[in-house]
Amino acid sequence: MPHFTVVPVKDQAQSSYDSLEGINWVDYRDTGQDCPEYQDTVSSDGHGNHKEDSPFLSTSEAAGKKNDFYDRNLALFEEELDIRPKVSSLLSRLVSYTNITQGAKEHEEEESAHASRRKAPKSPNMGTLMGVYLPCLQNIFGVILFLRLTWIVGMAGIMQSLLIVLMCCSCTMLTAISMSAIATNGVVPAGGSYFMISRSLGPEFGGAVGLCFYLGTTFASAMYILGAIEIFLKYLVPQAAIFHATDPLGSDSALLNNMRVYGTICLSLMAVVVFVGVKYVNKLASLFLACVIISIVSIYAGAIKSMTHPPEFPICMLGNRTLVRDQFDVCSKTVLVGNVTMPSQLWDRFCVQGNMSSPQCDDYFIQNNVTEIQGIPGLGSGIVRENMWSNYLQKGEILEKPGLQSVDAHGAMESFGMYVSADIATSFTLLVGIFFPSATGIMAGSNRSGDLRDAQKSIPVGTILAITTTSLVYITSVVLFGSCIEGVVLRDKFGDAVRKYLVVGTLSWPSPWVIVIGSFFSTIGAGLQSLTGAPRLLQAIAKDNIIPFLRVFGHGKINGEPTWALLLTGLIAELGILIASLDMVAPILSMFFLMCYLFVNLACAVQTLLRTPNWRPRFTYYHWALSFLGMSMCLALMFISSWYYAIVAMGIAGMIYKYIEYQGAEKEWGDGIRGLSLSAARYALLRLEAGPPHTKNWRPQLLVLLKLDEDLHVKYPRMLTFASQLKAGKGLTIVGSVIQGNFLDSYGELQASEQTIKNMMEIERVKGFCQVVVASKVREGVFHLIQSCGLGGMKHNTVVMGWPYGWRQSEDPRAWKTFINTVRCTTAAHLALMVPKNVSFYPGNHERFTDGNIDVWWIVHDGGMLMLLPFLLKQHKVWRKCKMRIFTVAQMDDNSIQMKKDLATFLYQLRIEAEVEVVEMHDSDISAYTYERTLMMEQRSQMLRHMRLSSTERQREAQLVKDRHSLVRMGSLYSDEEEEVVETPPAKVQMTWTKEKCEAEKRKKSNAPENFRELMSLKPDQSNVRRMHTAVKLNEVIVNRSHDARLVLLNMPGPPRNAEGDENYMEFLEVLTEGLERVLLVRGGGREVITIYS
Repeated sequence: MPHFTVVPVKDQAQSSYDSLEGINWVDYRDTGQDCPEYQDTVSSDGHGNHKEDSPFLSTSEAAGKKNDFYDRNLALFEEELDIRPKVSSLLSRLVSYTNITQGAKEHEEEESAHASRRKAPKSPNMGTLMGVYLPCLQNIFGVILFLRLTWIVGMAGIMQSLLIVLMCCSCTMLTAISMSAIATNGVVPAGGSYFMISRSLGPEFGGAVGLCFYLGTTFASAMYILGAIEIFLKYLVPQAAIFHATDPLGSDSALLNNMRVYGTICLSLMAVVVFVGVKYVNKLASLFLACVIISIVSIYAGAIKSMTHPPEFPICMLGNRTLVRDQFDVCSKTVLVGNVTMPSQLWDRFCVQGNMSSPQCDDYFIQNNVTEIQGIPGLGSGIVRENMWSNYLQKGEILEKPGLQSVDAHGAMESFGMYVSADIATSFTLLVGIFFPSATGIMAGSNRSGDLRDAQKSIPVGTILAITTTSLVYITSVVLFGSCIEGVVLRDKFGDAVRKYLVVGTLSWPSPWVIVIGSFFSTIGAGLQSLTGAPRLLQAIAKDNIIPFLRVFGHGKINGEPTWALLLTGLIAELGILIASLDMVAPILSMFFLMCYLFVNLACAVQTLLRTPNWRPRFTYYHWALSFLGMSMCLALMFISSWYYAIVAMGIAGMIYKYIEYQGAEKEWGDGIRGLSLSAARYALLRLEAGPPHTKNWRPQLLVLLKLDEDLHVKYPRMLTFASQLKAGKGLTIVGSVIQGNFLDSYGELQASEQTIKNMMEIERVKGFCQVVVASKVREGVFHLIQSCGLGGMKHNTVVMGWPYGWRQSEDPRAWKTFINTVRCTTAAHLALMVPKNVSFYPGNHERFTDGNIDVWWIVHDGGMLMLLPFLLKQHKVWRKCKMRIFTVAQMDDNSIQMKKDLATFLYQLRIEAEVEVVEMHDSDISAYTYERTLMMEQRSQMLRHMRLSSTERQREAQLVKDRHSLVRMGSLYSDEEEEVVETPPAKVQMTWTKEKCEAEKRKKSNAPENFRELMSLKPDQSNVRRMHTAVKLNEVIVNRSHDARLVLLNMPGPPRNAEGDENYMEFLEVLTEGLERVLLVRGGGREVITIYS
């Protein structure tokens, strides 16, 4: 244990700054401590940064007021105390936090404003014995021990029964170790196992496993009720049966109908008791526990007594077959009445009424003798050797004792009801599923964590001791039953061979009624406990609000009792009652409990292997290998007991998981699955770092550059629509944007922009990431995005950028200069580039083209991007019905027919279906239109160039005007992006005006008309004329062939190497795409992206 020394520091003016901790925007403050007079001491600077109004006050009065807030000893931290509390304040809140009573709200929820008016909660004072050990004992010991354990021992034998007990108890013990580690890793509020799993594995797993645990608890209540009704109808009041069998084969159906009727009545009464007063259920819990303990003690007492004085329970055998004992009085074929031998009741059951000398009897009855053996030979009888091995039976098979002599003869069907027979087919796997519910109930201690004085100590110790105790009881019970009771009696499920007594009751001392009454009340108590706990578990799940359709079950009565959840629990339990067979209900709840235990082990293993910083359990006797072993055993037991029930349970859990995931579980609980995802992502990224992807695996990983308007809204949402249609949810998509400004001042805008983009991505169904950067220049921000987006091998390889609309009308060239520089940057980075032009006309995700073409104009080979993109687009429902056409251009010296054949062969090898056309472009003279377009383009460029002044010239002109006291203000005609944004006023330019300088200024102004005449006499550059000629001719051909196409994909020419021709480049692109509705300009990244090889 670490030791702390607290050293008091004297201070005459003790400050009380705790009142400052009432500021509402800090989420871990106690709102009940607000001081009204100090509420305005903290303001905001407009960017979300809270600050004090006046950190330094000069007057003594103000200084005294400030000392009320800040301790002199913490003056160094006084500016942070409004967002970071003192350690003393934090510790005082944590201490009060741990005193949460069971059923209180979870620690994520804020307390209401009326919390201070409530009574102070009672401090928890339950120890390990009363809080964990005894509740676990009560929940683990149940109906299976009294009603089915003897039958399991009789069918499976001692060895296999011990194996069944060992498997089930080992599974629960390993689960308890994992649960102890999770439960001692911090405070576990109300919710118990559900809280532990959901906070360890996340809302999806938590919701799925929480509902499985709820269904298991609900079916457990049905199982306990069925067990109680079986005791009531079979052993307590058999006369209460409503339905009776008309023939020997119909007894099972009559029993099931009786179980349904009485089970429904019992369930209704229990639900009313739970609804009216849960406190009475809790008060009676100790009485029910006492019944369980007394019953178990009576079994041990009877087993010890049987060593010297075994109880008298004779069994009547016909040959080696066991007879139903309550249907006759004497175990003999004849009885002596006086001196006359008369047929007994047994004779009358097997024979037709008539003379004994010529009877018409059952053949088996005639050929075999009637004998009587002891049902409870006792501990020292050596019967253990006969009961050591299994003796499984098929349904309807008669119980036989192997050691007795018998003559095999065909018996009459009418006599079948006289024999004790198996009501169901048995096997090892079936018995595992039936026994496992008797090992459940280990969560009782963790469910009471809020009532424990020291939960982190009591839960592990109490739970593990309870499992150890119950395991020893089960193991010794198996040995005692096999050593004391005759095998045919053990295999007799309902005690028909021992005059309808409960089989385990025949061994008990002092009377069989001790077990019958004790087991009845303990079973009723366990049913009430399950019916009380299940609705609260459902209410905890509903209050977490991770499953929307369960939200109504979070409400209840004013005192918090879950009324609606109790109603649903009763309806589901009624389904179990209608099944009516204890042996069929037990495997169902085994599945749900095993599913829950499986995920408890998984949670512990994941947390241990990930070594998350918060994983610091006080219980140290755990290991990830033990958790994995427990998880494997749970999974194995699920499929051993019932593979089809296991598949159904896993299917239910899987559907709930996918539903919560689909609805979007936005709860962040710091769960282990998130850490597991992080580890898996890190591992995958490191694997991807090995090298670039193979051509077969290449797909466009997009960086979409979005533009935001003044209100930080996405200017062209159809860019995202196009990205979602191209990606169809596969691969990487990063959506980036740039905010111009200073990061320190624009952080709030950055967060707002990211949220806006994320919302738009969700609307347009774009699965990807968002990245917004703040930069002093837009161009630099775009360059940063292109260089730094992505991580490791998960980086973008394609940039999607919008077209700079209106660049011709703007005198400011920044719009198209940023565009061209981005093109150059992508080329330098060897990235592919896509520019959707007229993106507003692109189809939305809800539109569908029923016909039309996607035209690809393959001018130059650029790695195969033009072939791949339409194929990817056609995977989306919007473009699926469109046909693909590929055009290529042939020059005069090309063989167009051979080109078409070669291109068709190439597409066939690429497995791409498309029509192929070769367009011949003949050499022609440059038209006057082309010459005129080039001339206009160059004149415009020259005019704008004259209008642009350098920064020094602008400053000089401004100083000139100021010195001459002119009223004319010369505004900046152009602010080039290359210039820095200067926030401070520029220094004055000192100029001395001489006569020569004045004359030079006059001459400069008189040269303006000459400059205009020079502009009009300009002759276009021949290289520009050639480029314009190509653009015009290509545009004519493309418009002629593809004017009605749904989309046109076109090779994008590269920008000129000389930056002086940038504006001409924009004009060429405009001319090339004129008259086309939807154009996608594509530029490859310098590598092959499609291959003909498999």
